[in-house]
Amino acid sequence: MSALSNRINNLSESATIKMAKMGRELAAKGVDVISLSFGEPDFHTPEHIKEAAKVAMDENYTYYTPVSGYPELRKAIVKKLKDENNLDYDFSQIVVSTGAKQSIANAVLCLVNPGDEVIIPTPYWVSYSEIVKLAEGESVFIDTTVEQNFKITPEQLEAAITPKSKLFMFSSPSNPTGSLYSKSELEGLAKVFEKHPQIYIMSDEIYEHINYGEKHESIAQFDSIKDRVVIINGFSKSYAMTGWRIGYSASSKETAAAFDKLQGQVTSGTSSITQRAALAAYEGGLETVLQMREQFKKRRDLVYSLLSDIEGLKVNLPEGAFYFFPNVTSFFGKSYNGRTINDSDELSIFLLEEGHVATVGGDSFGDPKSLRISYAASEEKLTEAVKRIKAALGKLK
Repeated sequence: MSALSNRINNLSESATIKMAKMGRELAAKGVDVISLSFGEPDFHTPEHIKEAAKVAMDENYTYYTPVSGYPELRKAIVKKLKDENNLDYDFSQIVVSTGAKQSIANAVLCLVNPGDEVIIPTPYWVSYSEIVKLAEGESVFIDTTVEQNFKITPEQLEAAITPKSKLFMFSSPSNPTGSLYSKSELEGLAKVFEKHPQIYIMSDEIYEHINYGEKHESIAQFDSIKDRVVIINGFSKSYAMTGWRIGYSASSKETAAAFDKLQGQVTSGTSSITQRAALAAYEGGLETVLQMREQFKKRRDLVYSLLSDIEGLKVNLPEGAFYFFPNVTSFFGKSYNGRTINDSDELSIFLLEEGHVATVGGDSFGDPKSLRISYAASEEKLTEAVKRIKAALGKLK
């Protein structure tokens, strides 16, 4: 009998972290592995942000911080939400956390009771359903396809709602598909939520600035449901600050107070140095963000061209984030050297071992028909990686 709790035994290991680990293990054996498995910008944190962290240490920002974050940072987040998104919040509605992942966990653990249903469109970021497990909620999935650009319709949403529905979780731009919802599409979903006042909406907007459309749209812009929307955002993707571990939520005063209460018993406040760096990021404007976005767009266009040239892949053009999520079902049932591919997870491992490219199978994203490929790498590495993928797939007969 295991001494560990059912809670941890029922939890799955993060697929993205698992594949990155397998890639590192292969690389440690001297194999030249190109990793396209992690959702991490390959850019360095901008200099003015790093400089602010150094200044913070010299100025002795080295003590415990308020649980919800320094007031000056929370006020800067409020200003950002107003200036960039035309959303009105008070700084008391902002909770700064050690990464957007903690912000998501705060929301789920504070809103979901055992047996509550949480509606999640597929594909979804791997941790959504696992965090729901921790809260003892029940995930209800709405399946989408590459043909519909991986976006749900109001009719699909309505059909998934039951008296047990408590929370809806989604991201736009999306991880793992790169899809994003337009204002009119979000308005259609908002009209459904208007009819179901018991449902909260968690809107993961961490890829907000890696957006190749006209502009980012938040579902929180609709006043009829705004009090039930929990915006999740942060600095890791837009400002290349993954290792700094800082994110935040913007929500009603009631839910923000609950998040503060939970966080106070788990981690307390986020690193003082990181918060000062994040403040400099928001005060420093969007110049570096836009420069990185332009590079990501060039990479997207390059990889789309290369992937479209691989027979058997069904791929769409993502409008945001830095992922492709091609349908790979045409390779299921094919074999090489006595090894048969049955699903996308097996195909991902095949590509790692045979092509020396790390990707992530779609099963943990709620779509076993597809594969996630990150293009957060140099154009040279991306060109070589897709060349290897094409060669490896060509061996399957």
